Amino acid sequence: MSLADTVLAVNNDLPIRTHLPIHSGKVRSVYWLTESDSQRLIKERGYDVAPDAPLAIMVISDRISAFDCIWHGEGGLKGVPGKGAALNAISNHWFRLFKEHGLAESHILDIPHPLIWIVQKARPVMVEAICRQYITGSMWRSYSMGEREFCGIRLPEGLKQDQKLSEVLMTPSTKGILKGIPGVPEADDVNITRQDLEDNFAAFNFRSPEDIDRYETLLKEGFELISEALTKLDQIFVDTKFEFGYVTNARGQEKLIYMDEVGTPDSSRIWDGAAYREGTVTENSKESFRQFLLHHFPDPDILLNKDRMPEREALARNNALPESAFMALSKTYTDIAEKITGQPLPLSENPKSEIIEILKAEYGLIDD
Repeated sequence: MSLADTVLAVNNDLPIRTHLPIHSGKVRSVYWLTESDSQRLIKERGYDVAPDAPLAIMVISDRISAFDCIWHGEGGLKGVPGKGAALNAISNHWFRLFKEHGLAESHILDIPHPLIWIVQKARPVMVEAICRQYITGSMWRSYSMGEREFCGIRLPEGLKQDQKLSEVLMTPSTKGILKGIPGVPEADDVNITRQDLEDNFAAFNFRSPEDIDRYETLLKEGFELISEALTKLDQIFVDTKFEFGYVTNARGQEKLIYMDEVGTPDSSRIWDGAAYREGTVTENSKESFRQFLLHHFPDPDILLNKDRMPEREALARNNALPESAFMALSKTYTDIAEKITGQPLPLSENPKSEIIEILKAEYGLIDD
Protein backbone atom coordinates (compact mmCIF):
# COMPACT_ATOMS: atom_id res chain seq x y z
CA MET A 1 0.00 0.00 0.00
CA SER A 2 1.40 3.40 -0.97
CA LEU A 3 1.65 6.41 1.32
CA ALA A 4 -1.05 8.13 -0.72
CA ASP A 5 -3.48 5.27 0.07
CA THR A 6 -3.28 5.99 3.83
CA VAL A 7 -4.49 9.55 3.29
CA LEU A 8 -8.20 10.38 3.36
CA ALA A 9 -8.19 13.14 0.74
CA VAL A 10 -11.74 12.83 -0.62
CA ASN A 11 -14.35 12.70 2.14
CA ASN A 12 -17.55 13.72 0.32
CA ASP A 13 -18.18 10.44 -1.52
CA LEU A 14 -19.03 8.09 1.35
CA PRO A 15 -22.27 6.08 0.96
CA ILE A 16 -23.83 7.53 4.12
CA ARG A 17 -27.62 7.71 3.94
CA THR A 18 -28.60 11.36 3.59
CA HIS A 19 -31.39 13.42 2.03
CA LEU A 20 -29.50 16.70 1.67
CA PRO A 21 -26.47 17.79 -0.38
CA ILE A 22 -23.16 16.98 1.30
CA HIS A 23 -21.51 20.12 2.60
CA SER A 24 -17.80 19.89 1.84
CA GLY A 25 -15.49 22.48 3.40
CA LYS A 26 -11.74 22.92 3.15
CA VAL A 27 -11.09 20.01 5.50
CA ARG A 28 -14.39 18.52 6.74
CA SER A 29 -17.47 17.16 4.97
CA VAL A 30 -20.88 17.10 6.65
CA TYR A 31 -23.58 14.49 5.91
CA TRP A 32 -26.96 15.49 7.34
CA LEU A 33 -28.83 12.37 8.44
CA THR A 34 -32.43 11.72 7.53
CA GLU A 35 -35.04 12.73 10.06
CA SER A 36 -35.80 9.08 10.87
CA ASP A 37 -32.10 8.18 11.32
CA SER A 38 -31.54 11.22 13.55
CA GLN A 39 -34.51 10.36 15.75
CA ARG A 40 -33.51 6.68 15.86
CA LEU A 41 -29.95 7.43 16.99
CA ILE A 42 -31.11 9.98 19.59
CA LYS A 43 -33.38 7.33 21.06
CA GLU A 44 -30.95 4.39 20.76
CA ARG A 45 -27.90 6.26 22.03
CA GLY A 46 -29.57 8.52 24.59
CA TYR A 47 -28.07 11.73 23.24
CA ASP A 48 -28.96 14.77 25.36
CA VAL A 49 -30.61 16.71 22.55
CA ALA A 50 -34.13 17.65 21.51
CA PRO A 51 -35.96 14.56 20.13
CA ASP A 52 -36.26 16.20 16.70
CA ALA A 53 -32.72 17.62 16.57
CA PRO A 54 -31.03 17.20 13.17
CA LEU A 55 -27.83 15.13 13.43
CA ALA A 56 -24.92 14.86 11.03
CA ILE A 57 -21.85 12.77 10.40
CA MET A 58 -18.82 15.04 10.19
CA VAL A 59 -15.89 13.43 8.37
CA ILE A 60 -12.47 15.04 8.61
CA SER A 61 -9.99 14.65 5.78
CA ASP A 62 -6.21 14.81 5.65
CA ARG A 63 -6.32 17.67 3.13
CA ILE A 64 -4.05 20.60 3.89
CA SER A 65 -5.44 24.10 3.51
CA ALA A 66 -3.25 27.20 3.78
CA PHE A 67 -3.78 30.73 2.50
CA ASP A 68 -7.33 29.65 1.55
CA CYS A 69 -6.09 27.00 -0.91
CA ILE A 70 -5.80 23.21 -0.86
CA TRP A 71 -2.25 21.96 -1.56
CA HIS A 72 -0.99 18.62 -2.91
CA GLY A 73 2.32 16.81 -2.97
CA GLU A 74 4.46 14.66 -5.20
CA GLY A 75 3.57 11.01 -5.79
CA GLY A 76 -0.17 11.59 -5.78
CA LEU A 77 -0.13 12.81 -2.17
CA LYS A 78 -3.40 14.69 -1.70
CA GLY A 79 -3.07 15.30 2.04
CA VAL A 80 -0.95 14.95 5.16
CA PRO A 81 -0.77 11.44 6.68
CA GLY A 82 -2.30 11.42 10.17
CA LYS A 83 -3.46 15.02 10.04
CA GLY A 84 -7.21 14.37 10.36
CA ALA A 85 -6.81 11.90 13.21
CA ALA A 86 -4.47 14.33 15.00
CA LEU A 87 -6.88 17.27 14.73
CA ASN A 88 -9.83 15.22 15.99
CA ALA A 89 -7.83 13.68 18.85
CA ILE A 90 -6.65 17.11 20.04
CA SER A 91 -10.13 18.65 19.81
CA ASN A 92 -11.67 15.66 21.61
CA HIS A 93 -9.12 16.09 24.42
CA TRP A 94 -9.82 19.81 24.93
CA PHE A 95 -13.60 19.46 24.59
CA ARG A 96 -13.52 16.79 27.29
CA LEU A 97 -11.49 19.06 29.59
CA PHE A 98 -13.85 21.98 28.96
CA LYS A 99 -16.79 19.84 30.00
CA GLU A 100 -14.98 18.42 33.04
CA HIS A 101 -14.12 21.95 34.21
CA GLY A 102 -17.71 23.14 33.81
CA LEU A 103 -17.10 25.55 30.92
CA ALA A 104 -19.49 24.37 28.19
CA GLU A 105 -20.21 21.37 26.01
CA SER A 106 -19.46 20.95 22.32
CA HIS A 107 -21.52 19.99 19.28
CA ILE A 108 -20.02 16.46 19.34
CA LEU A 109 -22.35 13.68 20.52
CA ASP A 110 -20.36 10.57 19.57
CA ILE A 111 -16.97 9.54 18.15
CA PRO A 112 -17.42 6.29 16.18
CA HIS A 113 -13.98 6.48 14.49
CA PRO A 114 -10.86 8.69 14.84
CA LEU A 115 -11.83 10.56 11.66
CA ILE A 116 -15.55 11.09 12.31
CA TRP A 117 -17.88 12.81 14.74
CA ILE A 118 -21.62 12.55 15.14
CA VAL A 119 -22.74 16.13 15.78
CA GLN A 120 -25.95 17.99 16.45
CA LYS A 121 -26.98 20.96 14.36
CA ALA A 122 -26.14 24.23 16.07
CA ARG A 123 -27.22 27.77 15.32
CA PRO A 124 -23.82 29.38 14.81
CA VAL A 125 -22.72 32.69 16.25
CA MET A 126 -21.32 34.59 13.26
CA VAL A 127 -18.07 35.50 14.99
CA GLU A 128 -14.59 34.03 14.65
CA ALA A 129 -13.60 34.21 18.32
CA ILE A 130 -9.85 34.89 18.30
CA CYS A 131 -7.57 35.11 21.35
CA ARG A 132 -3.95 36.29 21.23
CA GLN A 133 -1.25 36.02 23.89
CA TYR A 134 1.70 37.06 21.68
CA ILE A 135 2.09 39.55 18.82
CA THR A 136 2.86 37.58 15.70
CA GLY A 137 1.37 36.66 12.33
CA SER A 138 -1.14 39.06 10.80
CA MET A 139 -1.25 41.25 13.91
CA TRP A 140 2.52 41.75 13.79
CA ARG A 141 2.45 42.47 10.06
CA SER A 142 -0.14 45.21 10.62
CA TYR A 143 1.65 46.55 13.70
CA SER A 144 4.99 46.70 11.88
CA MET A 145 3.31 48.86 9.20
CA GLY A 146 2.13 51.36 11.82
CA GLU A 147 -1.29 50.07 12.85
CA ARG A 148 -1.91 50.35 16.59
CA GLU A 149 -5.62 49.66 17.06
CA PHE A 150 -7.02 46.14 16.70
CA CYS A 151 -10.70 45.41 17.26
CA GLY A 152 -11.01 48.54 19.37
CA ILE A 153 -7.96 47.67 21.48
CA ARG A 154 -5.01 50.12 21.47
CA LEU A 155 -1.55 48.56 21.55
CA PRO A 156 1.44 50.43 23.00
CA GLU A 157 4.47 51.57 21.04
CA GLY A 158 7.70 49.59 21.05
CA LEU A 159 6.45 46.02 20.81
CA LYS A 160 8.79 43.48 19.22
CA GLN A 161 7.86 40.59 16.91
CA ASP A 162 6.77 37.44 18.81
CA GLN A 163 6.72 39.33 22.12
CA LYS A 164 4.30 38.26 24.85
CA LEU A 165 1.48 40.76 25.33
CA SER A 166 0.67 42.25 28.73
CA GLU A 167 -2.71 40.47 28.67
CA VAL A 168 -4.64 38.00 26.55
CA LEU A 169 -6.43 39.95 23.82
CA MET A 170 -9.77 39.03 22.29
CA THR A 171 -9.76 40.17 18.65
CA PRO A 172 -12.93 38.85 16.98
CA SER A 173 -13.67 38.91 13.26
CA THR A 174 -16.72 38.17 11.15
CA LYS A 175 -17.62 34.59 10.24
CA GLY A 176 -18.79 34.74 6.66
CA ILE A 177 -20.07 37.83 4.85
CA LEU A 178 -22.54 39.76 7.01
CA LYS A 179 -24.69 42.43 5.37
CA GLY A 180 -26.31 45.57 6.66
CA ILE A 181 -24.27 46.02 9.85
CA PRO A 182 -23.24 49.68 10.29
CA GLY A 183 -19.47 50.15 10.14
CA VAL A 184 -18.78 46.48 9.29
CA PRO A 185 -17.60 45.88 5.69
CA GLU A 186 -19.49 43.19 3.78
CA ALA A 187 -16.54 40.80 3.55
CA ASP A 188 -15.40 37.61 5.25
CA ASP A 189 -12.97 37.73 8.16
CA VAL A 190 -13.28 41.45 8.97
CA ASN A 191 -12.02 42.62 12.37
CA ILE A 192 -14.80 43.84 14.65
CA THR A 193 -14.99 45.49 18.07
CA ARG A 194 -16.92 44.58 21.17
CA GLN A 195 -19.01 47.69 20.53
CA ASP A 196 -19.95 46.26 17.12
CA LEU A 197 -21.20 43.11 18.85
CA GLU A 198 -23.17 45.03 21.49
CA ASP A 199 -24.78 47.37 18.97
CA ASN A 200 -25.75 44.57 16.57
CA PHE A 201 -25.92 41.43 18.72
CA ALA A 202 -28.86 39.92 16.80
CA ALA A 203 -27.09 40.39 13.44
CA PHE A 204 -24.22 38.30 14.79
CA ASN A 205 -26.76 35.64 15.92
CA PHE A 206 -26.43 36.27 19.65
CA ARG A 207 -29.71 35.67 21.48
CA SER A 208 -29.12 38.52 23.95
CA PRO A 209 -26.51 41.16 24.83
CA GLU A 210 -25.70 39.11 27.94
CA ASP A 211 -24.55 36.25 25.72
CA ILE A 212 -21.67 38.44 24.51
CA ASP A 213 -20.35 38.29 28.09
CA ARG A 214 -20.92 34.53 28.11
CA TYR A 215 -19.04 34.02 24.83
CA GLU A 216 -16.11 36.12 26.09
CA THR A 217 -16.00 34.13 29.32
CA LEU A 218 -16.00 30.80 27.48
CA LEU A 219 -13.35 32.08 25.07
CA LYS A 220 -11.02 33.38 27.77
CA GLU A 221 -11.49 30.44 30.16
CA GLY A 222 -11.05 27.93 27.33
CA PHE A 223 -7.91 29.72 26.17
CA GLU A 224 -6.47 29.81 29.70
CA LEU A 225 -7.27 26.14 30.33
CA ILE A 226 -5.47 25.06 27.14
CA SER A 227 -2.60 27.47 27.79
CA GLU A 228 -2.05 26.10 31.31
CA ALA A 229 -2.16 22.50 30.09
CA LEU A 230 0.34 23.24 27.29
CA THR A 231 2.65 25.10 29.68
CA LYS A 232 3.00 21.84 31.66
CA LEU A 233 4.22 20.25 28.39
CA ASP A 234 6.63 23.19 27.83
CA GLN A 235 4.53 24.37 24.90
CA ILE A 236 3.31 27.95 24.41
CA PHE A 237 -0.30 28.64 23.38
CA VAL A 238 0.26 31.70 21.20
CA ASP A 239 -3.13 32.41 19.65
CA THR A 240 -6.25 30.54 18.61
CA LYS A 241 -9.69 30.69 17.07
CA PHE A 242 -12.86 29.31 18.69
CA GLU A 243 -16.36 29.11 17.27
CA PHE A 244 -19.65 29.07 19.17
CA GLY A 245 -23.27 28.17 18.57
CA TYR A 246 -26.59 27.45 20.24
CA VAL A 247 -28.23 24.06 20.75
CA THR A 248 -31.26 22.83 22.66
CA ASN A 249 -30.99 19.87 25.05
CA ALA A 250 -33.51 17.10 25.75
CA ARG A 251 -35.24 19.30 28.38
CA GLY A 252 -35.77 22.14 25.90
CA GLN A 253 -33.06 24.37 27.36
CA GLU A 254 -31.06 26.47 24.92
CA LYS A 255 -27.34 26.78 25.63
CA LEU A 256 -24.20 28.25 24.12
CA ILE A 257 -21.62 25.61 23.16
CA TYR A 258 -18.21 25.26 21.52
CA MET A 259 -18.27 24.29 17.83
CA ASP A 260 -15.87 23.18 15.12
CA GLU A 261 -12.40 22.36 16.52
CA VAL A 262 -10.38 23.85 19.39
CA GLY A 263 -6.71 24.15 20.27
CA THR A 264 -5.45 22.31 17.19
CA PRO A 265 -2.41 23.02 14.98
CA ASP A 266 -4.89 24.21 12.32
CA SER A 267 -6.78 26.71 14.48
CA SER A 268 -3.91 27.81 16.73
CA ARG A 269 -0.25 28.68 16.92
CA ILE A 270 1.70 26.51 19.36
CA TRP A 271 5.39 27.21 20.00
CA ASP A 272 8.03 25.06 21.65
CA GLY A 273 8.82 26.59 25.06
CA ALA A 274 12.51 25.66 25.25
CA ALA A 275 13.24 27.08 21.80
CA TYR A 276 11.38 30.32 22.57
CA ARG A 277 13.45 30.88 25.72
CA GLU A 278 16.55 30.65 23.55
CA GLY A 279 15.19 33.25 21.13
CA THR A 280 13.89 30.92 18.43
CA VAL A 281 10.30 30.31 17.32
CA THR A 282 9.72 26.61 16.61
CA GLU A 283 6.19 26.06 15.33
CA ASN A 284 4.15 23.04 16.43
CA SER A 285 1.29 24.13 14.18
CA LYS A 286 0.27 24.65 10.58
CA GLU A 287 2.18 27.93 10.68
CA SER A 288 5.35 25.98 9.84
CA PHE A 289 3.72 24.94 6.55
CA ARG A 290 2.64 28.51 5.83
CA GLN A 291 6.24 29.64 6.33
CA PHE A 292 7.45 26.85 4.05
CA LEU A 293 5.11 28.08 1.31
CA LEU A 294 6.23 31.69 1.74
CA HIS A 295 9.85 30.61 1.21
CA HIS A 296 9.14 27.98 -1.45
CA PHE A 297 7.66 30.36 -4.02
CA PRO A 298 9.67 33.30 -5.37
CA ASP A 299 6.83 35.84 -4.94
CA PRO A 300 5.29 35.48 -1.45
CA ASP A 301 2.99 38.44 -2.10
CA ILE A 302 0.80 36.08 -4.12
CA LEU A 303 0.07 34.19 -0.89
CA LEU A 304 -0.46 37.29 1.24
CA ASN A 305 -2.35 39.56 -1.15
CA LYS A 306 -6.08 38.79 -1.37
CA ASP A 307 -6.26 40.70 -4.65
CA ARG A 308 -4.04 38.02 -6.26
CA MET A 309 -6.31 35.10 -5.39
CA PRO A 310 -6.50 33.70 -8.97
CA GLU A 311 -2.70 33.52 -9.10
CA ARG A 312 -2.63 31.87 -5.68
CA GLU A 313 -5.17 29.26 -6.73
CA ALA A 314 -3.07 28.54 -9.82
CA LEU A 315 0.02 28.03 -7.63
CA ALA A 316 -1.83 25.48 -5.51
CA ARG A 317 -3.34 23.75 -8.51
CA ASN A 318 -0.21 23.54 -10.66
CA ASN A 319 2.54 22.79 -8.12
CA ALA A 320 3.09 19.38 -6.50
CA LEU A 321 5.02 20.19 -3.34
CA PRO A 322 7.94 18.04 -2.11
CA GLU A 323 6.85 14.93 -0.21
CA SER A 324 9.34 15.95 2.49
CA ALA A 325 7.25 19.06 3.26
CA PHE A 326 4.13 16.93 3.77
CA MET A 327 5.97 14.40 5.94
CA ALA A 328 7.52 17.15 8.09
CA LEU A 329 4.03 18.52 8.66
CA SER A 330 2.73 15.01 9.38
CA LYS A 331 5.34 14.66 12.13
CA THR A 332 4.35 18.06 13.55
CA TYR A 333 0.69 17.02 13.74
CA THR A 334 1.20 13.52 15.11
CA ASP A 335 3.88 14.55 17.63
CA ILE A 336 1.84 17.39 19.12
CA ALA A 337 -1.31 15.22 19.23
CA GLU A 338 0.50 12.48 21.14
CA LYS A 339 2.12 15.04 23.45
CA ILE A 340 -1.23 16.70 24.27
CA THR A 341 -3.32 13.54 24.66
CA GLY A 342 -0.60 11.34 26.18
CA GLN A 343 -1.76 8.56 23.86
CA PRO A 344 -0.40 7.04 20.63
CA LEU A 345 -2.28 8.38 17.63
CA PRO A 346 -4.47 5.73 15.94
CA LEU A 347 -3.57 5.67 12.24
CA SER A 348 -5.38 3.73 9.54
CA GLU A 349 -4.14 1.96 6.43
CA ASN A 350 -7.52 2.27 4.72
CA PRO A 351 -9.59 4.92 6.53
CA LYS A 352 -12.49 5.01 4.08
CA SER A 353 -13.30 1.30 4.34
CA GLU A 354 -13.04 1.44 8.16
CA ILE A 355 -15.50 4.33 8.35
CA ILE A 356 -18.01 2.60 6.08
CA GLU A 357 -17.78 -0.64 8.07
CA ILE A 358 -18.34 1.05 11.45
CA LEU A 359 -21.22 3.24 10.27
CA LYS A 360 -22.90 0.23 8.67
CA ALA A 361 -22.44 -2.33 11.45
CA GLU A 362 -22.83 -0.15 14.55
CA TYR A 363 -25.00 2.77 13.43
CA GLY A 364 -27.05 1.44 10.49
CA LEU A 365 -26.28 4.45 8.32
CA ILE A 366 -25.00 2.70 5.16
CA ASP A 367 -27.38 1.23 2.61
CA ASP A 368 -26.47 -2.13 1.07
